[in-house]
Amino acid sequence: MNIQIFGTKKCAETRKAERYFKERRIPFQMVNLAEKGISKGELANIAAAVGGIQNLVDYDGKEYQRLNLKYMVHDIETEILEHPLLLKTPIVRNGRQATVGYQPEVWKQWQ
Repeated sequence: MNIQIFGTKKCAETRKAERYFKERRIPFQMVNLAEKGISKGELANIAAAVGGIQNLVDYDGKEYQRLNLKYMVHDIETEILEHPLLLKTPIVRNGRQATVGYQPEVWKQWQ
């Protein structure tokens, strides 16, 4: 397994995902979206795995409200690349598979 967790240090769900993998001694790479964004290729792969880019956007999140995107016509992919905090977290990726949110029942099947 090659696990990547995309999230933020402040996100409780991201911390739960980290704890899940630590408790099972499964190595993972943490990508802090507050410090480092996500590449266009990673975004495309994750979006394909979760059924589209719309499933990645946190429409109720602080960043979406702060940017006031609901009143603007925009290219959501470009907005995510510029503002990675628009993403729901955690995003957990294992190769071509990915989940959004805390989903230990799916992660168990990856082992």
